[in-house]
Amino acid sequence: MSPAAPAEPASAPPKPASYRKIASLALPALVVLAAEPIYLLIDTAVVGHLGAVPLAGLALGGVIMGLAPLVGAVLAYGTTARASRRYGAGDRAGAVAEGVQGTWLALAAGLLMIALIEVFAGPLAGLMGDDPAVEAAAAEWLRVAILGAPFLLVAGAGQGWMRAVQDTRRPMWFVSVSFLLSAVLAPVLVYPVGLGLVGSAWANAVAQAISGTLFLLALRRERVGLRVDWPLMSKQLVANGDLIVRGIAFQVSSFSAAAVAARVGTAALGAHQIGMQLWFFAALALDAVAIAAQALIGADLGAGRTETAKASAKRITVVGVGYGLVFLVGIFALLPVLPGLFTSDAAVHDQLGAIWPWLVLLLPVAGVVFALDGVLIGAGDLKFMRNMTVVSIASGLPFTWLTLVFGWGLTGIWGGIAVFMLVRLGLILWRLRSGDWVVTGAERG
Repeated sequence: MSPAAPAEPASAPPKPASYRKIASLALPALVVLAAEPIYLLIDTAVVGHLGAVPLAGLALGGVIMGLAPLVGAVLAYGTTARASRRYGAGDRAGAVAEGVQGTWLALAAGLLMIALIEVFAGPLAGLMGDDPAVEAAAAEWLRVAILGAPFLLVAGAGQGWMRAVQDTRRPMWFVSVSFLLSAVLAPVLVYPVGLGLVGSAWANAVAQAISGTLFLLALRRERVGLRVDWPLMSKQLVANGDLIVRGIAFQVSSFSAAAVAARVGTAALGAHQIGMQLWFFAALALDAVAIAAQALIGADLGAGRTETAKASAKRITVVGVGYGLVFLVGIFALLPVLPGLFTSDAAVHDQLGAIWPWLVLLLPVAGVVFALDGVLIGAGDLKFMRNMTVVSIASGLPFTWLTLVFGWGLTGIWGGIAVFMLVRLGLILWRLRSGDWVVTGAERG
């Protein structure tokens, strides 16, 4: 462990990150975070007009494929948590070196995913689905979409080290260009070219390949050593282990919700897919504040500025609340037109009515939770993040599973999501108030 940086003098008044500084990091990150969910919303709308079965197939395939962006997020957050402390301690080269090892991990994990999905796509779709036509569509989509996984994970590691050195502008351009091209490509491949659902998978893979390549070129331009550093990589694996457990817990929740929705009916699964894509879009967009928090809090603690970190955390909380309220107003205003944008299926429209109240009311809660997630990840408080997530999901899952017993439909599934978010909110506020997350130094002990 590196020696802890000296704490700031007690007489020095804390100078929290200004709202302008938070915005300068959060707004480019917002573009990055929003790019993929916007593409997925477009993709959902394109596929939705093929019919209920392709839409449900995309829903099942998307949940399984969700493991890839989850691992990408682990790599991004784990890299940022370690590299931002080094950057705050004045070691920029060390921060980028963390990104090199994260990139090697990304390539290895992505290739492993391709091998597993090509072999097990059918059985996985069958495990989750309840309709042979939907299962076949999901497996077909998955086998193509997974080809972009290594590039997706490389982009996650790249965003991690760039955020740590407080560069959120280059990732904005890398991701925006690739997904803009893909958003144009998806409807062309699905309809005029005639590939149908598989066309959306190819468009997805192309976007990820372009984005990942741009991040690889950026890392090469840093002129740091590109070899595998086993001691450094082992430290990353330990740090990422807590985030992986956290990610697995999220996947258990997503898998359970999709599997239960599939057993409620094809229309319910299609509506759940639309609702979840809107939720993921809002969640990732709200996560822009968390990205700023990771970079700022990590740098403050790496430099030993404990009081500044605490003051910045309070300011970030305020920003999160405001941001969540903005999304609440926006989604609520669009409710009359949203269903028609995604599908013309009347049965899916009816099922969406059970989702809207939960989706809208959870947005302010999400604004706070995601912002404070960024504070704790920036602080490297990953064990608490792991435990909090497992407890929160364990609190909400019974509502999802009991839906099959009591016939609650999508109301039960989304009620379970609400319980999960409220428990998570209570635990993270308690942790912030305790102050136990504040540990200084270039590495957290």
